[in-house]
Amino acid sequence: MPARSTGGLTPRSERSESKKAEGKRARAASKPRRRKGGAAPRGLAAADVTAGEPPEELRALAEDIRQAGGAVVGTYRDPLGGHWQLIASLPAEKVEPTPFQRDLSDTHVKRLFDVVGRMERFLDPIIAVRSPAGGFWTPNGNHRLAAMKALGARSILAVVIPELSVAYQILAMNTEKSHNLREKSLEVIRMARSLAEMDPRRESDYALEFEEPAFLTLGITYEQRGRFSGGAYNPVLRRVETFVDAPLPEALAVRAGRAARLLELDDKVTEAVNALRARGFTSPYLKAFVVARLNPLRFRRGATMEADDALAAMMSAAQKFDAEKIKMSDLAAAPPGPAEE
Repeated sequence: MPARSTGGLTPRSERSESKKAEGKRARAASKPRRRKGGAAPRGLAAADVTAGEPPEELRALAEDIRQAGGAVVGTYRDPLGGHWQLIASLPAEKVEPTPFQRDLSDTHVKRLFDVVGRMERFLDPIIAVRSPAGGFWTPNGNHRLAAMKALGARSILAVVIPELSVAYQILAMNTEKSHNLREKSLEVIRMARSLAEMDPRRESDYALEFEEPAFLTLGITYEQRGRFSGGAYNPVLRRVETFVDAPLPEALAVRAGRAARLLELDDKVTEAVNALRARGFTSPYLKAFVVARLNPLRFRRGATMEADDALAAMMSAAQKFDAEKIKMSDLAAAPPGPAEE
């Protein structure tokens, strides 16, 4: 009987190629498809963004700006969604960053200070909303605001939006200086605490604002341990974390307990890393390597489990971790994870 042709593939490699093809199809199916030739037209025509009568809410916002010493430059509707908003010149001293925003980068502020100062032009308006305590918040523009204040600018140009809720939805659009994991996690947990006081709905109701549930747990761990290697744990947490279906104050208590367990686990992982270093392992990926070895879902594609169960399983594995059984070839064969922070 003639041998069946496999096109140069062994049965094992055939299965591997089949799995790769299935993975590609699944990833393709999960992404929104762009229409050939571009998306169907939507939103307002260019000539229509100023058409119509602004709502009372926008007129009240314009009056607040004037009362604060600012000036309305123009009123218009967002060209995509048709939402009314305005452009205004705001007194610089009346604008502050949202209280849950990431910390300023001195390097980035200095760069903006130098460039804007040399050009003597401010060409990138910030986003602003009215703050609950009076004045204005900027959820997107803290570095530009700091640079303008450092230059002595008395006013700053802003796109002012009437809905305060937008201040909590702007995180994903913040492209002024790309967030790293630490910055994003800290901003999300600060945002959660602010919302817990202002509008304590269920954590799961704020999925849009928080983006990923893991950010909430990681945010608390970063607060307690500034040099926490969150990148090593994030791949596991993203698979097991879900938004808590409880009011934010209760959900934050759940997050605090989970963060405490994560820090305990990190202590054990650090012991394992130190034991490997004592044996001569010097890779900057040691922590990611150890965490990957402890991951209970490492060889279970598509599987998941409760976050607390996963952390318990990882702690149990960490307590049994034996550095003497690790070979240099194990580390060499492992895919590189994030380097230690």
